[in-house]
Amino acid sequence: MSANVANRIIVHCPVPRRNTLSMHSLSDYDFHLPDELIANHPLADRSASKMLFVDRKAKRFADHAFRDLPSKLNKGDTLVLNNTAVFPARLIGTTETGGRAEVFLIREESANTWEALARPARRLHPGKLITFDDQLSGTVVRRTDSGRIIIEFDAEGDLFEHFNRIGKTPLPPYIKRDPDSADHDRDRYQTVYAATRGSIAAPTAGLHFTPEVLAELRAGGITIAEITLHVGYGTFEPVRADDLSQHRVLPEQYSISPETAETLNTAQHDKSRIVAVGTTTTRVLETLAARNVSIQPGSGWADLTVTPQHKFRSVGGLLTNFHLPKSSLLILVSAFGGYELIMEAYRHAVASSYRFYSYGDCMLIL
Repeated sequence: MSANVANRIIVHCPVPRRNTLSMHSLSDYDFHLPDELIANHPLADRSASKMLFVDRKAKRFADHAFRDLPSKLNKGDTLVLNNTAVFPARLIGTTETGGRAEVFLIREESANTWEALARPARRLHPGKLITFDDQLSGTVVRRTDSGRIIIEFDAEGDLFEHFNRIGKTPLPPYIKRDPDSADHDRDRYQTVYAATRGSIAAPTAGLHFTPEVLAELRAGGITIAEITLHVGYGTFEPVRADDLSQHRVLPEQYSISPETAETLNTAQHDKSRIVAVGTTTTRVLETLAARNVSIQPGSGWADLTVTPQHKFRSVGGLLTNFHLPKSSLLILVSAFGGYELIMEAYRHAVASSYRFYSYGDCMLIL
């Protein structure tokens, strides 16, 4: 991106505010996105992404590069990362009759037993045996009300080692590639600071970071803290209720170390700005803030669903990718940045050919 484009300021011209009640409607969060703007491949350089900087107070946005992030934050800010690691949750096997079976693991129900999406679901009845290779097989235990399967695996040793050995990276369905091609995404669909396995999808706002950018942030007096939230299917499940007050995002498990708890409590006490990297990090911080107690180390469940009227109590800044129309993630971002400003910023991003979704560009909202 040229220097002129990187620093171009777009002044926000306010549109008439919508009636608060109308913003309960899912249709308010729709926008046109040409297929060619969906990023099907990552950039060779993680930090080469574009970054749309959104200033909530001034109601302006400007085109920047992600590498400008350190200059946009202030000394004393706390940047919070989600260090979850994606595991290869997509398994391909065969049934006893030789048919192909595809299993996409969603959630560990108990030891060796997982809830999963499966294809062809209609043929995978309870009792059906699926063989993945000579070391791993699984039996369908039951079907859920939502059409998923519960599968019990039979294997020696650590089950995750088998997943790592034969599984494929579970890329989102909007990435149009041959799903059986070589798994080149195993490293790239992972943040450079990923540490704790358990996610079926990457916290994609973190994919832009490199060790060099992190070092520059620390050198600039930015405190970096890490939480863990294992991204589950609920983050991406379609919003099916037109009345957004009726939608609920499924709980996701998080954990916070003693060091991070102390860092966050100090930041809140000192009233220094907390900047969340990603909607997953935001959901953890706002879930804890809603409980109105100091942050304690340990594990729990992030069960907050952000609605248009949500009042943010912990997060003062948000780095996020560009999200699907009519998604719970777009609703969260709009609640944080302001509906009119964010939707106008999205229209600008489309007009300016920003790259969208997991491997796309990003937006910094302060």
